[in-house]
Amino acid sequence: MPFFLLLLISVLAGLGAAFLTRRYPGGAAAPAVVEAAREAGGHATGPRARRAARAARLDPEKATGLALTLALLAVLVGGVALAVLAVVVRSTDALAGIDSSVAEWGNRNASSWSHDALTLVTRLGEAWVIVPVALLVAVVEIARTRNKWVVPFLLIVILGDSLLTNAIKQLVDRARPTIEAVAATLGPSFPSGHTSTAAASWAAFALVAGRWWGRRAWPALAGAAVGIAVAVALSRVFLDVHWLTDVLGGLALGWAWFAACAIAFGGRLLSFGASAQAAGRGAAEAAPAESPEAASRSRS
Repeated sequence: MPFFLLLLISVLAGLGAAFLTRRYPGGAAAPAVVEAAREAGGHATGPRARRAARAARLDPEKATGLALTLALLAVLVGGVALAVLAVVVRSTDALAGIDSSVAEWGNRNASSWSHDALTLVTRLGEAWVIVPVALLVAVVEIARTRNKWVVPFLLIVILGDSLLTNAIKQLVDRARPTIEAVAATLGPSFPSGHTSTAAASWAAFALVAGRWWGRRAWPALAGAAVGIAVAVALSRVFLDVHWLTDVLGGLALGWAWFAACAIAFGGRLLSFGASAQAAGRGAAEAAPAESPEAASRSRS
């Protein structure tokens, strides 16, 4: 029963992510360089300019448009959710009843085959799976585009998530469930490291792969990334090595960290590392040529 419930919830979560991604407005694969420069260097003021700026924040064709707005929202929501959960689980017992009920249900309905199946699912959040997939993604991306920015991007996503997770674990220092004896040997419980790793890493893989196959592949890739992260999260709960609130914190942390890294490396609409260079080149191309008389006056 736990494994079938895991499948149902993760499939529904993946379908939901695919639907939302499919609703993402279509647009150019990347904004024009000159337009990016104008966005980066514009200093217009006044009510009309402010209204135009707000509209640009929701424009999928703008370098600083809808994708960046959604990524910033993901960072904000994920950070707030993680902070609230950390305070609640450390300072109160408000969610202890829910955590205990879910853990006891999983233990009552567990079987040997479901335990084995859940163990296979949980591997998708472990380093020995994540690292080879990251290497494969990096090799393919470099072979296709010669874009070496994908290597630091994936490194920062994976290593940064691990460092953040371990730091928060030490700060919160929450005890794990006691149903499974091995859980006591795994260190602090909040947030779930497997879950945060799966959420951040598979989202990063989907983002890079989306650059290969284009707009039509985004829903399937987003659905797969979200479904895998949710499946790993539920597997940790049903294996009785984490509380439900641990994996919710892991999802919040992983997706927020991925969004922050996507912003730093150019996000969905720009090539990794190209935003500042593109803006600079665009500004030069957009600037009107200086007349000989003006040049002479500036030198005199």
